[in-house]
Amino acid sequence: MLWNSNSYRSLPNLYNSMCGIAGQFNFQRHEPVERETIVQMARSIAHRGPDDEGFFIAGPVGLGFRRLSIIDLAGGHQPMSDVRETVWVIFNGEIYNYKELRTELQGKGHQFRTSSDTEVIIHGYKQWGTDVFNHLNGMFGLAIWDVQKERLVLARDAMGIKLIYYKIDNGTLTFGSEIRAILAAQKSRPDVDPTALNLFLRFRYTPSPLTIFQGIRKLAPGTMLVVEQGQCREERWYKFIPTPFPTPKKKEEAVCELHELYRGAVKRHLLSDVPVGVLLSGGLDSGLLLALMNEQGGPWPAYTIGYGDSFEDDELTDAAETAARLGARHIRVKLDQTEFERSLPRIVDCLEEPIATSSIVPMYFVSQRARQDVKVALIGQGPDELFGGYTRHLGIHYGNLWRGLPAGLRSVAGFAVNRLPRNETLKRGVRSLSAADRLKRYQDVFSLASPETIDGLFREDVLLDGDRHELIDYWDALRPQMEHTDELGGFQLLEIRSSLPDELLMYGDKLSMAHSLEVRVPYLDRTVVEYVQRLGANLKVRNGTRKWLHRQICQRYLSPRILKGKKRGFAANVVDQWFRSSLNGALRDVLLDENSLMFGLLNPRPVRRLLEGHQSGRQDNHKLLFSLVMLEQWLRRSWSPREWLISATKEGMDAVSLAS
Repeated sequence: MLWNSNSYRSLPNLYNSMCGIAGQFNFQRHEPVERETIVQMARSIAHRGPDDEGFFIAGPVGLGFRRLSIIDLAGGHQPMSDVRETVWVIFNGEIYNYKELRTELQGKGHQFRTSSDTEVIIHGYKQWGTDVFNHLNGMFGLAIWDVQKERLVLARDAMGIKLIYYKIDNGTLTFGSEIRAILAAQKSRPDVDPTALNLFLRFRYTPSPLTIFQGIRKLAPGTMLVVEQGQCREERWYKFIPTPFPTPKKKEEAVCELHELYRGAVKRHLLSDVPVGVLLSGGLDSGLLLALMNEQGGPWPAYTIGYGDSFEDDELTDAAETAARLGARHIRVKLDQTEFERSLPRIVDCLEEPIATSSIVPMYFVSQRARQDVKVALIGQGPDELFGGYTRHLGIHYGNLWRGLPAGLRSVAGFAVNRLPRNETLKRGVRSLSAADRLKRYQDVFSLASPETIDGLFREDVLLDGDRHELIDYWDALRPQMEHTDELGGFQLLEIRSSLPDELLMYGDKLSMAHSLEVRVPYLDRTVVEYVQRLGANLKVRNGTRKWLHRQICQRYLSPRILKGKKRGFAANVVDQWFRSSLNGALRDVLLDENSLMFGLLNPRPVRRLLEGHQSGRQDNHKLLFSLVMLEQWLRRSWSPREWLISATKEGMDAVSLAS
């Protein structure tokens, strides 16, 4: 049965509200959706789109959209359809190769009515079906309604830069760019997912397809959800398998090719009809990004977070040097410890789920300041994961040397490492290297603590045997893509498919869009990522130097002092110091107060032992303690103490509900 459309377009909104999608499909009972529900869902994410809103209602399907105008300011209204209204699209993101695709599709007879990238998705779907996603180079979370097939398709981009959340309940699919859109359509409160909470405490983020909410899922990067004929199926559309180049790349060849890929990616990511800037740290990646932007124009505004006079040399000085060298207009954003502690609750609101990395705080404030001048900002995320920029990559790369040592020698060395005070990262690394299965090794490297330690934090009636899932369970489907990778390449593939999108890119999207700022990540352009994944580890880590190949290009643009500087990344190490000092004050009280809401789920005694071990100097538990503080902040933003008490005692904590 085909449904008549009842589409609706509002006037542009002028209040401070970015690009977001929401919708509902009654795919089994085919009851008409309620217009008011779709309107409420879209307006719950109004901060993502201050410039326009639109709705499409057709029987059992409702689509809602909020727009931040970036390209084709006059003609990019959504929901958008073809001229015959057989295919409708709502789309959050940017397609950087849309002009090339438009030309290709016009050559196949397709006629376009606008200059927007959205219309390319419509005609691409009509030409290639769901294989259209393999033609797109960009970031997207989107929904396609195929009127004739009565098919709804949700999809997330290959690198997971944009998000799609969904819930399937009683024959109804509800979805949105943020969780709050789904909550706006719900009459009952969702439950806390014990498995997701366990994984969050272990890894600092909740991996796809889980969220902290029972029953609400997020599409993993490069996957889609297809709903038709009363059934739903989730499948991976992005199946790129990195295979080494037939002839290994020599240094000069690789530097030249990567440089050109960088230039092409930055040129594409600068495509915009509105002002653009750059989020500039004091390090290599954003400095190189600014230099590459200069080849396409400028001068560009560059935004850096700083931490007061005592930390001037930590970040602002290096960033100011790079900005001056490259002719950027440098804007400094100051943050102090008091504001850090005061800001955590509202940052938790923006994130919707607890994320326990200290860089969320600087990201929030630098995005806030950038939005005063620009609508789009480029950020240097990606080279650390692509080229091995973290300390953990050294352990992974040289792990075979460790495993090649005699067992007795490994045992003695491991015993010595475990006796060191406050070296939890090193201890975890040594333990992980001995695992025979590569996914188990990788999982242990990511872990903040052992499964036994995390399980021991829970009250006995919360975490049931069936709730003890491993991250490996969600990585297992990626094994075929790792078939030809070396040890370092396999680990990096999982970072690109899991920790990068579900942690760093997730909070980058949420915290920038909280201020109606679109953040773009040129280093994660598909052409760059797929090229680098085919390179051998010797071009990424060489003689103990991390990001070796990337550094060869940086040398052409940046000063020797910046090249030799230590990694900081918006000076998150300063925020780490603040958090550690806060453990002697207000944040410590959160962990010691037995009336804290987290203790409806967790046992106060092991939490207290973690804090005592940290404060005594025997252990460095600040990352896990920060996770617990973020959990408590999240609960307090969602519940009153009385509501939590009622919920926490219901059915022996088998179901712990969260307020919407």
